[in-house]
Amino acid sequence: MVVTIGDVARAAGVSRSTASYALSGKRAISAEVRQRVNDAVRSLGYTANAGARALATSETKVIGLLAQFLEDEFAPAMLQYMLGVSDTARELGYDILLATEADGARALRRITDSRMVDGVVLLNVAQEDDRLDILRDAPQPGALVGLPGDCSELDVFDLDFEEAGRMMVDHMHALGHRELILVSQPQHVVERGGAYVWRLQDAALEQARVRGITLHAMYGESRQPAVGQTLNDLLDAYPGATGLLLNNEAAAAALPSVLHTRGLTVPKDLSVIGRYSDEFARLFSLPFSSIESAPDRLGRMAVRQLVRRIESPEGRNEPYVVRFVSPELVDRGSTGVPGPSRADT
Repeated sequence: MVVTIGDVARAAGVSRSTASYALSGKRAISAEVRQRVNDAVRSLGYTANAGARALATSETKVIGLLAQFLEDEFAPAMLQYMLGVSDTARELGYDILLATEADGARALRRITDSRMVDGVVLLNVAQEDDRLDILRDAPQPGALVGLPGDCSELDVFDLDFEEAGRMMVDHMHALGHRELILVSQPQHVVERGGAYVWRLQDAALEQARVRGITLHAMYGESRQPAVGQTLNDLLDAYPGATGLLLNNEAAAAALPSVLHTRGLTVPKDLSVIGRYSDEFARLFSLPFSSIESAPDRLGRMAVRQLVRRIESPEGRNEPYVVRFVSPELVDRGSTGVPGPSRADT
């Protein structure tokens, strides 16, 4: 038998409208009445009918999440961002409609035109992203995790990748390192507009120039065994390098095995700084110091801003925001003063 709001109202001894207001929070209801309604909901196993609610209120309580698991990016890293969005949405009373199809523009137009969602979060944001004009024209608000070339009429949240690159170089410079290797995401990511790659790389190269450091900036792959082979090739090609910077999660995950095979220890033989989340470090048991990529925090920021625009008249009319999370270095003991050059051993 389907339990209705009328059944809940009868069990709680209140009117249908009072029961509805108690559940929606749209009107002030006494704590005692709200508790009776909540007790009735639990005892009867009541679940709100989303379709009926959407017809009555033009709200679906659903947020669209557009993301892709691309072959040239490390899937577990992308999952971190998706979880940050979905967990926060659930906390705020929203479900997630996940769209992962290759034609992201078509998917976005379909779910916004059909009013399937109250708002949209975009991941995998490119420098020139064909979804953005659709999102600007959509009746629902949107938020981006990732910085495009044009942020107008959009709420945008991202890590300050430029400062992350400078922080990596400055940390190594302070310890006395003068030759470093930077391994970035695959070149395909750059070619399709993954600005975060060149934002960190360009800033690191400039800071290295200012500090008098030789920095070898290279691209890595997104999976084994190719990325492990690239790490070996780079360590062979630059034996004078005493530090390794990783803006590539797959390279970070592969590095412990590479170091073990080569008989190298961190930080005695090589200092290492990565760029990934603390949760990612725990998942892969990574012992390397890292710049916190903050996927959970970025997801929370994007969803909270989106829900504010959905639910509040003030939020719908306030200026759009572009906010960066300042990078933080998590010290796991993988950096130190440079030892003898590997070229001399």
